[in-house]
Amino acid sequence: MRIIVGISGASGAPIAIELLKSLREESDVETHLVYSAGAVQTIRQETISTLEELEALADEVYDCNNIGGSIASGSYQMDAMIVVPCSMKTLAGIVSGYSDNLLLRAADVTLKERRKLILVTRECPLSTIHLRNMLEISNMGGIILPPVLSYYNHPETIEDATKHIVGKIMDTVGLDYKEMKRWS
Repeated sequence: MRIIVGISGASGAPIAIELLKSLREESDVETHLVYSAGAVQTIRQETISTLEELEALADEVYDCNNIGGSIASGSYQMDAMIVVPCSMKTLAGIVSGYSDNLLLRAADVTLKERRKLILVTRECPLSTIHLRNMLEISNMGGIILPPVLSYYNHPETIEDATKHIVGKIMDTVGLDYKEMKRWS
């Protein structure tokens, strides 16, 4: 399975890192990472991870400014793309087809090829524009997966909450996440 992981500049970088770590443990998953300039700022602000450590979690890493990267083409076979976190700016770019960087272009290609696109949207509260854009993505076949807290799993730490969201993402691409505390 080939999965693109896109990271945009919204809050939630620890979710992306935990997802990449989890996908790394899957022997049959190949990850392709692309992240925006905004993501760099968020990663530095929200985590202790360096960009080198982040990139080491992926099988392939792409420069977001290289619009000609292999993931920009529909002929490059991918199974899914996950944008985590997905800023409202990135959401708007995907909805409008404004593919001015590789992350946006890869999402555009994912939609046009009818492959699975999962957007872990991060904003609170949501405006009418945000909701309209999410509805548009859903109508196009994308999946909106906001990182909403669950309490039935009794999270004790922020890491517990993060792992639960990663479990939801992994479920969506058909992978089992060992750290997931499921409803019982």
